[in-house]
Amino acid sequence: MEHRNNSTWFTLITGLFVGTLIVSNIIAVKLVNIFGLILPAAVVLFPLAYIIGDVMTEVYGYARARRVIWIGFFANLVAVGAILLAGAIPAVPFWTLGYSDAGQAQTAYQRILGFAPRLLAASFVAYLAGEFLNSFVLAKMKIATKGRFLWMRTIGSTLIGQAADTVIFITAAFAFTEGMSFGMIAVTIVSQWGFKVAYEILATPLTYQAVRFLKKKEGMDVYDRKTNFNPLAFFKRGSASEEKNHGVRG
Repeated sequence: MEHRNNSTWFTLITGLFVGTLIVSNIIAVKLVNIFGLILPAAVVLFPLAYIIGDVMTEVYGYARARRVIWIGFFANLVAVGAILLAGAIPAVPFWTLGYSDAGQAQTAYQRILGFAPRLLAASFVAYLAGEFLNSFVLAKMKIATKGRFLWMRTIGSTLIGQAADTVIFITAAFAFTEGMSFGMIAVTIVSQWGFKVAYEILATPLTYQAVRFLKKKEGMDVYDRKTNFNPLAFFKRGSASEEKNHGVRG
């Protein structure tokens, strides 16, 4: 069965994925206390991106999930560029936001929305590594399990994808930072990874419902038997037609 390239549901899921990613990066600056764990506020939303990624790969296949991952990357790049540009443009004198002058308002803007280059690079690399690993593992496990045990595939792929994301980001962002010992970095990694995996496990019933709904609506169930799993294959000519080569059971 040849599936549609631009269904309404796929478009909606893509928008939700991109919106989740951009908002997560903006709110990540705030640290919160959740069940005694000190975590960035993004953990309340960012794991949803992995759940959406699971649903996309399960229903539409790796090639289309790869497309959305890159769309999310470039959309986030645009958002970051716009925020940095807005911060660099001089503020008008009467823009005070309740502060004593525009200078203090500008400082507040930079502290909340400004991005340190190292944190920004760590975030982008971690995102790509984590999302592609998550999608790759789920697609391969789907073939190995012959489409059974969806819970095993979603949780298993999240264990690996979130581990890569968390290790890369925390290590790159805080290694060699004054006051951050190896032990503190390790605890931070385990805490964030554990929380994200628990989030995925608790959301499993919702994931099942979303997958069933979309498979029924789209009339498709993609198996990536002939897929080129190279993340950079998205940029090669003919990558769009690759979707037709999946094994599909509708």
